[in-house]
Amino acid sequence: MGDAPQFQLCLVGGTFDRLHAGHRLLLDAAVKAAQRVEVHVTSDAMADKKAVNMESFETRRDELLNWADANAPKRVTVHQLLDAHGPAPEHPRADCIVATPETKSECERINLKRESGGLPPLHIIEVSHLLDVEGAIMSSSRIRNGEIDADGHPWFSSQWADVTLRMHPRAEPELKTPMGTLYKGPEQSPEVAMLGALDDMKTDEIILIAVGDVTVSTLLSLDVVPDMAFVDGQTKRKALDSDDQVDLSAFHHVLNASNPPGVLTPSLQKAVAQACRLEEPVVVVVDGEEDLAPLYIHLHVPLNAVVLYGQPGQGVVVQPSSTETKLRCRRLLELFEVV
Repeated sequence: MGDAPQFQLCLVGGTFDRLHAGHRLLLDAAVKAAQRVEVHVTSDAMADKKAVNMESFETRRDELLNWADANAPKRVTVHQLLDAHGPAPEHPRADCIVATPETKSECERINLKRESGGLPPLHIIEVSHLLDVEGAIMSSSRIRNGEIDADGHPWFSSQWADVTLRMHPRAEPELKTPMGTLYKGPEQSPEVAMLGALDDMKTDEIILIAVGDVTVSTLLSLDVVPDMAFVDGQTKRKALDSDDQVDLSAFHHVLNASNPPGVLTPSLQKAVAQACRLEEPVVVVVDGEEDLAPLYIHLHVPLNAVVLYGQPGQGVVVQPSSTETKLRCRRLLELFEVV
């Protein structure tokens, strides 16, 4: 049995995007300190001012309610926060508040407001930042940027950076299964499937990544320049005629990588990582094959990225780089063998 809570009602405020281990540490501190906890979560209007690709208020609220049901049933309520301080300056029943090192000064300002209004100050419980497995601070922004998962583990393991990985037979069947949404269209008119895919996307809000010469050429023919493109001068493993080669002039940057069939090389990984750092459209020209490139791409790109690639004879596959996609790619890479 732990110690009885010292306070009556603890306030917790924040965005709580992509609920992660650092958030859970804050919530644990509040639950241990007080009999009841009010969590005040920023509205969509406030959250969208901080960054793109924020989860909706409903999603963030539901994740918090799920955490509360599992960890402190009937002791936690979740509310919408419409301004920086919410009800804290005038809350008559609250007696403590949880803060991080960055938000402690805001809590002190809240206490000044409370004192001027004749209310006692809130006891401030400062919770240190949680560090991820590599020693950096856990944050929602790093999760949105595709660097780490919600438990602080990197999506791309450093042990893969300088080795060549060969596809294991156990991974091959799953790799042949489309990982995303298939938009069908005739092979001789790839723009049909591509237009269907583009109609369902908000291209101004995503990072658009195209893998494969036909996919890239089709986008360019529709006056859509992807943010990142990966080509190898082939289709169905046959070299393209010079007239059918992708027009590289549409891209601000051209990178090169060497990647033989059936493997993933450090050369390709470095090109993917470099492409992710560039703001203007970039094309990576692969000497070998780019078929397996999405495995590396998904583990490097932000959560608002979308990968397009062709499915021979069927159409185009759209793969949002979601947490689920990243998990699958990381699990598949763990099946690969070091050459």
